[in-house]
Amino acid sequence: YVDGFHSKEDVARMPYRKLGSTGLEVSALSLGASSLGSVFHETDEFECVKVVETAIKRGVNLIDVAPWYGHGKAENVLGKALAQIPRKAYILATKVGRYDPKPQEMFDFSRERVLKSVDESLQRLGVEYVDIIQVHDLEFCPLPEIIIDETLPALQEVVRSGKARFIGITGYPLSALRSILESSCVKVDTVLSYCHYSLDDTSLVRDFLPNAASVGVINASPLSMGLLTNRGPPSWHPATAEIKRTCAAAASFCSSQGVDISRLAVFFSTDNAAIPTTLVSTARLSNLEANLDVVLNGITATEKAVLDKVIEQFMVRIRESNWENREVEEYWQALGKELWLEKKYKKSIRRVQASK
Repeated sequence: YVDGFHSKEDVARMPYRKLGSTGLEVSALSLGASSLGSVFHETDEFECVKVVETAIKRGVNLIDVAPWYGHGKAENVLGKALAQIPRKAYILATKVGRYDPKPQEMFDFSRERVLKSVDESLQRLGVEYVDIIQVHDLEFCPLPEIIIDETLPALQEVVRSGKARFIGITGYPLSALRSILESSCVKVDTVLSYCHYSLDDTSLVRDFLPNAASVGVINASPLSMGLLTNRGPPSWHPATAEIKRTCAAAASFCSSQGVDISRLAVFFSTDNAAIPTTLVSTARLSNLEANLDVVLNGITATEKAVLDKVIEQFMVRIRESNWENREVEEYWQALGKELWLEKKYKKSIRRVQASK
């Protein structure tokens, strides 16, 4: 709490939870900064800056960003916003490993690129350090040994240099995240996964948390990348047809009851005290205010009744379903995994082999 900056009333109402063994206490609702990079639609920079300022003033204290979001734009815009905000008012997380829209240049988990990426992010963000430095979408690394023997040790160097405080990993497949946690000699402090604790998928709590020990878990995308909205998901959404149909039917049912399914989704994900924090990305003040209203004030009795029916009538049937590995398989089919291993990761493979 920063006197003279924060809204004392909102901070008092915001739930804060411990993030694993980091010693950090994070707000139940956190801000995903991908939208600041105009990832989903064109954005207004002035409004983006206002979104960040308003979120932090009203109690949100964790912001997550990455070089990949808008290919540097999100970090640049976020940096402009943070320049006006006391550093001790927020916890900042960014990532390494995913960069360019061209498939051949999209991922690079090598030590050299990791170290360079951190310096680039610090410059764009206008800060001397980030609180959490994370490996971005590690399931796209062709060999897990590269993450274990090269990427994570590089992040350990970053922490020792004072440019970051904690190390995290991110991705969609929980099995990939669990495998790295179990294999890494470098201490991993946080794990970020998306679309795995939402109305349609609760596997983050069911299958991951019981074995997560002291790792700080960050949940992202309570709207399941648009599945749990009235508008529906984008055309590229990797979910199966059954998941899409079921979520669309649930949204339609909510509308018939005069309820917005997105409010239910945000409430469901942020209300569980077992989940330290849930990232929601937006570049619009109206969306931020709506999300804050849900977290600070809760939902109505009518909305709670509809939420119970949505879970019982729609979501239970698809909670064992997901789209793990679909995107990874499509990526490597398009690129040619064996050829790409030889071309892109020759040095990394030699290092892995030498370490054995």
